[in-house]
Amino acid sequence: MTHHALFEKFAQEQVLYEKRPALDEQGRPVEGLFNAWILLNNPNQFNSYTTEMVKDVIRAFNMANHEQDVCNIIFTAVGDKSFCTGGNTKEYAETYAGSPEGYREYMRLFNDMVSAILISDKPVICRVNGMRIAGGQEIGMACDFTVAADTARFGQAGPKHGSAPDGGSTDFLPLFVGIEQAMYSCTLCETWSAHKAQYLGLISEFVPVLKYRGEWIANPMVVTDRFLDPFGKIVFGEFKTGQERDAAKTILAQCETDLSLLDATTESYATRLMLTMPGCLTKTLQSLRKHKLHWWDANKETNRAWLGLNMMTEARLGFRAFNEGPKNKREIDFCALRRRLAEGERWSESFIDSLIPRG
Repeated sequence: MTHHALFEKFAQEQVLYEKRPALDEQGRPVEGLFNAWILLNNPNQFNSYTTEMVKDVIRAFNMANHEQDVCNIIFTAVGDKSFCTGGNTKEYAETYAGSPEGYREYMRLFNDMVSAILISDKPVICRVNGMRIAGGQEIGMACDFTVAADTARFGQAGPKHGSAPDGGSTDFLPLFVGIEQAMYSCTLCETWSAHKAQYLGLISEFVPVLKYRGEWIANPMVVTDRFLDPFGKIVFGEFKTGQERDAAKTILAQCETDLSLLDATTESYATRLMLTMPGCLTKTLQSLRKHKLHWWDANKETNRAWLGLNMMTEARLGFRAFNEGPKNKREIDFCALRRRLAEGERWSESFIDSLIPRG
């Protein structure tokens, strides 16, 4: 058989590629058929992707798409804290801040990573094992299905840290949750629980991953009962506050994390997708993905150009602040920035340095 993959192997250090046996409806391995698991492997930095990791994700998707015995692609990450929190802020701050040309080249790779997911010949299941934030949210939304741990968080970070969520969120998120909720997420950068994400239509399903005294429990940090507040607003899936939050943290500290239900649910999706006509399934995926691809292809190049230029001003400030600021204060004083710009100050190295929070 002629081989068409561009890559036969890669380093497999910060991105892992594993062929795991496909399972039948009884959970038994199917001879000769597999699912390709692509795992981000940078847990010490919450699986944020470096430039080399982006290249390896592209390589991994190319390999999976050209292996005829692979039925599905499962895109996930190592650990139980994070699927992906976006681009590696340390690299952004130290390599790309102040370098619009370099960042524009990097964004070419990022765009190719998103496109690799969107044009895959195989169904892509995003297995969310923790936070899916910023660029992590964007590559997750490019997938066809999302199955999440109920401890996962979903959201954006751009305007808080000097960027705009133009790596896919401004294209994809309104298709999932509508323009109003997309506006809320992309501008205010407040995270949603897995419960709320499923309620809004962002993800396919969530499952418990916490065991308390040997029994599965829902995420204690989240309001899981749906009710109306005194003003008639539906409250569901919000994170607890005040004394309720403190009590939930006490329970959480006594829980163990078990991802076996997440794995089983992910495999269930893969099995059901396998039990379809492969050509008809691929065409159905392609037809449905057109809604994402329409906006992605319309905007990705102009967004890439703007994101590069932004590395001279607000991104240069925001990423450096996150990288250099103390852990408890990685956001700048937004009022000071706005006031000084209103007074006519111009962007310069000294202007940026003066706004970076210091310990």
